[in-house]
Amino acid sequence: MNISLDEIRKIGDPVLYRVAEAVEREEIPSLQPVFDRMHALILEFRKVWGAGRAMAAPQVGVSKRFICLNIDRPLVLINPEIADASPEMMELWDDCMSFPHLLVKLRRHRTCHIRFRDPGWNQHEWKLENDLSELLQHETDHLDGILATMRAIDNHSFRWREPQKTEINEKPETEDS
Repeated sequence: MNISLDEIRKIGDPVLYRVAEAVEREEIPSLQPVFDRMHALILEFRKVWGAGRAMAAPQVGVSKRFICLNIDRPLVLINPEIADASPEMMELWDDCMSFPHLLVKLRRHRTCHIRFRDPGWNQHEWKLENDLSELLQHETDHLDGILATMRAIDNHSFRWREPQKTEINEKPETEDS
């Protein structure tokens, strides 16, 4: 599978500002190739930028409510919704595959409960804290047409960054190498 980071929609693309439509159960088989492609894009992005754990469907031009997540294994969250969020907030520098050179300082809820279905249509609910809470808030924002830039604390809450290329060592190093 040939993967290009150019497939990721960038800030300014109209699809990123639309509220995505719910996924119907019957659509799951036709979306499987999109899930696979998004997981491959996450891994490719991670190689180039040294970061990247998840992406939302609008970031590949699909205006549907699902998120592909890859922390320790590939997962798909269908029709995710934040059911509850703590009043306690945290401040952080957020990044996004749709504007990879930009970091945005914003506030997110420290904890949240998220409900979603998996591709087998099983219902799940997770209680998330800290970085995972932030990550899923970021991705569900994408499904609502909201970018991190729209949540910036103020006009001085932006920083530029360069790629942090991650090399994948395919063979173990020896004393001779």
